[in-house]
Amino acid sequence: MTFDRDLQSIQEVRDLVKRAKAASEQYALFDQRQCDNIAKAIADACAAHAAELAAMAVEETGFGVREDKILKNLLGSAMTWDYIKDMKTVGILRDDPARGVTEVGVGVGVVAALIPSTNPTSTTMYKSIISAKAGNAIVISPHPGAKNCIIATAKIIIEAARKAGAPEGLICCIETPTMEGTDALLKNRSIGMILATGGEAMVRAAYSSGNPALGVGPGNGPAYIEKSADIPAAIRRIIESKTFDNGTICASEQSIVTERCIEQRVLDELQRQGGYLLSPDESEKVAKFLLRANGTMNPKIVGKSAQYIAEMAGISVPAGTKVLVSRQAAVSKTNPYSREKLCPVLGFYVEENWQAACERSIEILRNEGAGHTMSIHSQDESVIREFALRKPVSRLLVNVAPSLGGVGATTGIAPALTLGCGAVGGSATSDNVSPMNLINIRRVARGIRELSDLRAMPEAQQAAAALGSCRTGCCLAPASAPAAGAAGRLSTEDMEAITRAILKRLAQ
Repeated sequence: MTFDRDLQSIQEVRDLVKRAKAASEQYALFDQRQCDNIAKAIADACAAHAAELAAMAVEETGFGVREDKILKNLLGSAMTWDYIKDMKTVGILRDDPARGVTEVGVGVGVVAALIPSTNPTSTTMYKSIISAKAGNAIVISPHPGAKNCIIATAKIIIEAARKAGAPEGLICCIETPTMEGTDALLKNRSIGMILATGGEAMVRAAYSSGNPALGVGPGNGPAYIEKSADIPAAIRRIIESKTFDNGTICASEQSIVTERCIEQRVLDELQRQGGYLLSPDESEKVAKFLLRANGTMNPKIVGKSAQYIAEMAGISVPAGTKVLVSRQAAVSKTNPYSREKLCPVLGFYVEENWQAACERSIEILRNEGAGHTMSIHSQDESVIREFALRKPVSRLLVNVAPSLGGVGATTGIAPALTLGCGAVGGSATSDNVSPMNLINIRRVARGIRELSDLRAMPEAQQAAAALGSCRTGCCLAPASAPAAGAAGRLSTEDMEAITRAILKRLAQ
């Protein structure tokens, strides 16, 4: 009997989750050293195949730049492992004899890993490594548009884990991805945690599945160039960031905000380093290709070069153009220059001073990208501090290329390809997701005081005394307590009886 593709996918998901669940139960008996050996073996194998998997990703998806995807693969493998290798994630994490508390790390069980098409191979590597480090099994759900390169990556990971002694089924990958199969994976009761990296609809589905989930929202970070900034260095970092893998990292900047007093210097430097300032007419032509009629980003522009987008829009730009820049004065859902654009296109806003630039940055983030990332280029620590205190983001990146700084490649934060957006962005965490987000902590608590010790506390005695001196009726009186007299007051003897009854109930 031949089954429809959606039915095949659902059955495959059920079978894989069952295998992963059984493997996770075996893996729960592994100690830290054994988990580390498996995670390291995965990282080493992924790093060894970084170049070939990068080429596969570019060829299959048409997104990005091969050389940059190699670096992404190394971020998702070698750099991730180097950052997490000394973390305590399973077994006894901390022991505090003074408080009588021991903390034990316990894996969440089975991780459902949704993989995007923009960073397919690197995200597969990263999620597999942090899951194995945290003592978990993982079921990988590929984006259909990057299925082949994700499956190829998963096979390398599965073989490396097997050779390192992992239980059979610890790492699984869906080979018939469908929306129905993904839905079945998200809602399967054996899933301990969903790691959702992808479009907004996917993340919403993860959070509404009924299972614990860590999802991310869209990025739309402005890059603020303050008047004290080293302008040539700031522009160099912005262009490096926005052109890295043709802008497919969601932490990359989507607009520039600067001050009137340095406007011309910023524009001159932008054009000197490969930025092309679009005319109003050219801006309109490009805008038509950035968003679809339904208000979502046009997938045809994702990960494409500035030259490609210009040609698609029917405009001519100089050879060597790296980024398209459009002057803007408004922020709205219908203005693509004030929204996320996973390609080398930037909006350009000019404000009178840093206070106005601060407000403009907040407006851009509230339009889209709240909770994600923004960057500031400045030498004024007081201004940097004000931005840190007020911006609704989880990462404020200072004097660094944000696409690489946000994922931890050029900053000291955790290397990650799942960037939490916090409560303001509708996410369950504001972290760069690491193995510590994939464990539960079991607390073993030893008794350090008795009930009699609690009653002897000065606060408890004062509360009892205050209750005993009450001269009005008490709704907490037991049913057998005498009724208040005509004046609505109880005698001292009656109040003492009520107090004894309350204390007896508390003791029970």
